Amino acid sequence: MSTTPRRFPLLVAALLGVAVLGLAFFGLRASREPAVEATTPAVPAQGPGRTITHAQGSTVVAPNPKQVLVFDLATLDTLDALGVEVRGVAGEYFPGPLAKYADAKKYPRFGTLFEPDYEAVHAARPDLIITGGRTSARYAKLAAMAPTIDQTTDDADFLDTVVGNTERLATVFGKEDPARALIGELRQSIETLKATTATRGKGLIVLTSGGRMSAYGPGSRFGVLHESFGIPPAAPSLKASLHGEAIGSEFILETNPDWLFVIDRDAAIGEGGGAQRLLDNELVRQTTAWKQGQVVYLDPANTYLIGGGIQSLRRLVEQLSDAYAKPRQPPAP
Repeated sequence: MSTTPRRFPLLVAALLGVAVLGLAFFGLRASREPAVEATTPAVPAQGPGRTITHAQGSTVVAPNPKQVLVFDLATLDTLDALGVEVRGVAGEYFPGPLAKYADAKKYPRFGTLFEPDYEAVHAARPDLIITGGRTSARYAKLAAMAPTIDQTTDDADFLDTVVGNTERLATVFGKEDPARALIGELRQSIETLKATTATRGKGLIVLTSGGRMSAYGPGSRFGVLHESFGIPPAAPSLKASLHGEAIGSEFILETNPDWLFVIDRDAAIGEGGGAQRLLDNELVRQTTAWKQGQVVYLDPANTYLIGGGIQSLRRLVEQLSDAYAKPRQPPAP
């Protein structure tokens, strides 16, 4: 009689037993070995919210976010005007109107404007990150960690950008009414200023830094004085570059502006300031601006660091309005 039918069930049972023992062995080994962390970065999920269009695309933002990190001084200026509190900020220097943000206990630091502290940002689990200007180059990396909008201004269309940035923040935080009031007041003050500037002569914008000078014209980062405030440019052909066009006192004399608007970068960043000493020379003293007492030293921090905020722009309009309201008098010898 053949024995094959009896051997087959025995063989199958043996194989099943080996398989079970093998699974048990590998399961035990896996339980003893440490888990390997995933290397793919986590992309934050964007739940229900409103799609916000900004300088670097569009982002879905949850309604009225609370955990907000801000990497832009101009945005802080506007949020302060709208009455919006923030979770944290970047940098260590908060001049003049932004002095309250220097309290590191109330407003924790998350790196600098040029280099965010990404670990701290990740740990904070923000609802919203806001970049702009000096931090715009870090937008993509921050946007991979949490919903992020970019508030960078457009030098060629500065006033409308500032208004648009204000309206965007108002939409995000439900502050439409105060935003409309701020924008209305700003536009009215600009129209009043333009009625004066158009007939009071040409102006030249000069930035001083470390004993050197650069001039800015229409389309530049300070071109709003010409394009929106109505000040005729004394040097309309200047190149609209980020750092301006390098000049000397000879250029100022040759241009001979009726108004000279000066931004002292060293004073803006807290490194003293030497604009007045630099300009007080034989050549500049021959210009119409100097002779008629129309050399205006613009608030350096407000113009250079915070420029682009709704309150910053209003303060600039106020300073210029005050300058044009003063009688023409030469500076004291």
